Amino acid sequence: MNHFEPSVQSPVVAVVGAGVAGASCARALQDAGCTVRVFDKARGPGGRLATRRALWVDAQGQGRSTRFDHGAPGFDAHTPAFRHFTDGALRAGWLTEWTPVSDPRGHQRDGSGATFIPVPDMPTFCRHLLQGIDTAWARPVQALRPGRSTASAGLAGSAPSGWALHGADGLLGEGFDAVVLAMPSAQAGELLATHQPAWSRHAALALMQPCWTLMGVSARPSAAIDWDVSRPLAGPLCTAQRNESRPGRERLDGEVHWVLHARAAWSRLHLEQSADWIQAQLQAALADWLGTPLQWHHAVTHRWRYAMPQPSSSHSAGQCWWDPASGIGVCGDFLGGGGSSSSSSGVEAAWLSAQALAAQMLASAAAAHVALPGTPVEA
Repeated sequence: MNHFEPSVQSPVVAVVGAGVAGASCARALQDAGCTVRVFDKARGPGGRLATRRALWVDAQGQGRSTRFDHGAPGFDAHTPAFRHFTDGALRAGWLTEWTPVSDPRGHQRDGSGATFIPVPDMPTFCRHLLQGIDTAWARPVQALRPGRSTASAGLAGSAPSGWALHGADGLLGEGFDAVVLAMPSAQAGELLATHQPAWSRHAALALMQPCWTLMGVSARPSAAIDWDVSRPLAGPLCTAQRNESRPGRERLDGEVHWVLHARAAWSRLHLEQSADWIQAQLQAALADWLGTPLQWHHAVTHRWRYAMPQPSSSHSAGQCWWDPASGIGVCGDFLGGGGSSSSSSGVEAAWLSAQALAAQMLASAAAAHVALPGTPVEA
């Protein structure tokens, strides 16, 4: 397997994870002059800001395709810093603000009801942040090990030996002055166990809630559906969303494109059930809520093992973790407060955590008198 050998002209950082936290931290570090390489186990960016393409054959034998936003449905901006970021994205045109029509029979969303939606798809958020940054897709990192040193002074007071990233097939990259873990707490904890055991224990306590998700296309039912999202009062379903009503998404007459998210407790109880069983249960729950059966043209399920931080599991200290002596950093929504309010706050929490980590890493570089390109260093 080919592996990456970074340059030695500036601090060299490996970022593991290309979701909101990883992409945001990578952007901040690269803009400050670091050399950044992003690794992700998926085939592209986004993490839980996810859109999936679906293919099927309709009743007339014609091949069909559509796309479902099957991860985080959208997000808010509460802090001035994140609002400034979203304002820029709105002006640039890759983010839009949308107020979905809520089903009056179900739970109502707190706040104004407006939410931010990346366009044309959810991964656009991370794809935009990663422009011009070196990325390696389908590269799951399974171990961090000391590697050969680089010619830079690193991001610590004493030059580190450097880090090497390893996957199932061997070396993925080496010579990194620092490693950023931007991934769900359980996965980060596994990589931290040898090098930062206290952090690993904290990560194990930061529980993540699962979510079973169904994506499907049905014929439009005879009963009128004049809402974009419904939050049933009881049963397995947490939300039922009409994907075709979202900004910039495909809309076809006579069809409803569904994204159904199950409740966290129900998903945890049935986490290891078969996909077919989950599909049948969620389809039945939707029919019960609508009061009418649906004619399904296509359906598929997805299991999010780490959908969002559990609100009651905030055992972490600080908005991020950074150890300049070892050159290891951690960021993510489980550190940034994503479990403290609604699920849509997770994007903002991940972004804030990433900004905090990048700021601490750059402060360490300045303290170690590492010259970033175009940045004067005091004697």
